[in-house]
Amino acid sequence: MFSATSALDDARRALAGRIEFLPDKPEETLESTIRALWFAAAGMPRSAEAALLGEPPELDDVAVATFEVLLNKRLDGVPLSHLTFRQRFMGLEMLADPRALIPRKETELLATAAVQATKQSASVHERPIVVDVCTGSGNVALAIAHHVESAHVFGADLSGEAVALARDNARLLGLQDRVEFRSGDLLSPFESEAFVGKIDVLTCNPPYINSAKVSTMSCEISDHEPRLAFDGGPLGIGILMKLTQQAPRFLRPGGWLAIEVGLGQGPALVKRLQANPLFTYVECHEGEHGALRVIVARC
Repeated sequence: MFSATSALDDARRALAGRIEFLPDKPEETLESTIRALWFAAAGMPRSAEAALLGEPPELDDVAVATFEVLLNKRLDGVPLSHLTFRQRFMGLEMLADPRALIPRKETELLATAAVQATKQSASVHERPIVVDVCTGSGNVALAIAHHVESAHVFGADLSGEAVALARDNARLLGLQDRVEFRSGDLLSPFESEAFVGKIDVLTCNPPYINSAKVSTMSCEISDHEPRLAFDGGPLGIGILMKLTQQAPRFLRPGGWLAIEVGLGQGPALVKRLQANPLFTYVECHEGEHGALRVIVARC
């Protein structure tokens, strides 16, 4: 058996300065990365955050060889979450793999705002209906369901693979009876009497990267995560524009729309929502660096 202490020390020295860490994954550091890969090699997969908790186990020869393979893949630019198959979001350990965008810490701002809106709705309606479109791995939908037990939550994504991952996450978290995932474009899976004019909270973290900027993105993203999940078209706001047009028809009076926006996109969308008489209230939420990242509007 190999001692975790000495092997991890060797890995720290060998990898220091050699791994690119992306600013939108602040939880990934040299220490959390090495420990997460160590746990993965031991057959005990954990997210970068969870890997910092507890003592790493000892590894046998086979597991050490696996650890070295995982380290080399990470050095080659494979995302950590695609090697551990785990990512933490809003305190929940979720599955992550190439079928959907890896949940980012910044999206917890959207999920937090959506949870607050859902709790407000739950004070009025016994079982609020929540719909999360562009759901990806289901992280926002599942976080809402976890934090607001009375909510009846639905998610939808154009990607069938993403929907399959979201359903896997629902089962992992024991939320499969309270969260239903559907395949389809934005609100098209909810064109029925059960949803039109009856949704309490509508959330969306859409693809919002300008297509022209995709080629300048880190290879860790562009080569490994699904382009459908981050390429927002020529201007990057096409999906958001479409959703803000559709939303009032689906939201009940007093219902909430919560959306995540890319850097620089927020002010124009705020003005658009404020000019729409179907929305009575608009609020802005800034990220940790002061940029507008989440918009919440009420019908």
